[in-house]
Amino acid sequence: MAMKINISDSSGKSWRLELQDESLFGKSIGDKFSGKEMKEELEGYEFEIMGGSDSSGFPLSKNAEGLGLKRVLLKKGFAMRDNTKGIRRRKTIRGKQISNTTALLNVKIVKSGAKKLEEIFSDQNKKEEAKSESLESEAKVAKSSTPAVA
Repeated sequence: MAMKINISDSSGKSWRLELQDESLFGKSIGDKFSGKEMKEELEGYEFEIMGGSDSSGFPLSKNAEGLGLKRVLLKKGFAMRDNTKGIRRRKTIRGKQISNTTALLNVKIVKSGAKKLEEIFSDQNKKEEAKSESLESEAKVAKSSTPAVA
C-alpha cells in the first residue's frame, strides 16, 4: 500500500509524494531523517516527522507508544474538537511508530538541499498554473455567452 507524504516548508507551501517502499517503517513522530530515504532527488534535505494518520483515519499520537490502536481519555486539543468546558471523551488513536498501516505522513523541512523543491516537484507546479489558466478561460467564456438583457 502506498503511503502519501505531505512535505511542508516554513513559507507554507507543501508538496505531496507517494512512497511505495518501507524505508520509513519503524521511525516515530519527532524523528529526523534524510531526504534520500524517500527519493534520490531529495539528497541533502533533512525532514522531521510531525504527524500522520492510518488508513482508517485514526491520527498518530506522539504520546502513545508502539504502533497499535489505543483508547485514551482526551480533553479539548489533539484529536478532539468538542468545545464544551470540562468534557472528556474516550477516543481511539494510533501509536507514534510508522508501520504498514500508516496511510498519510506529515513532514517538515529541517534542512534544505542543493536542489529546490519547485524543480523536483515541477509537475505539481504545472497543475496550479493549468488550473488558473482554465479558470480564466472559463470566466471569459461565461462572460461572452451571457445573453444581454433588454
